[in-house]
Amino acid sequence: MILDKIARLTDAKILCGETRLTRIDSPRAYACDLMSDVLALCSPGALLITGLTNIQIVRTAQMLDIPAVLFVRGKTPMQDTISLADESEITLIVSGMSMFQVCGILYAEGIKPCLLADAGA
Repeated sequence: MILDKIARLTDAKILCGETRLTRIDSPRAYACDLMSDVLALCSPGALLITGLTNIQIVRTAQMLDIPAVLFVRGKTPMQDTISLADESEITLIVSGMSMFQVCGILYAEGIKPCLLADAGA
């Protein structure tokens, strides 16, 4: 699903990477607040959905070729995290919805979950 549509469906605000919204197509998503699980189970190219806002989110996205992160519960990262994401061409968006709501909406619209086989498990 194109990130622009994801942002509209989740009523998300763009923090950085607005010019990439129509170029990023994420057929899968992974929702988690444990970076060890993200590293083990998230597929490259997937949308990462999280409530964590520290700079390690961007570092993890860099390592896994994650093109976009959707922050839930209205949580907004600090400017240094936003700047690093923008420099790394990782788009950041924030939704006021809960993780449960965001996942339900995106799943109903056709986004698939990351599979263990995708992550090399």
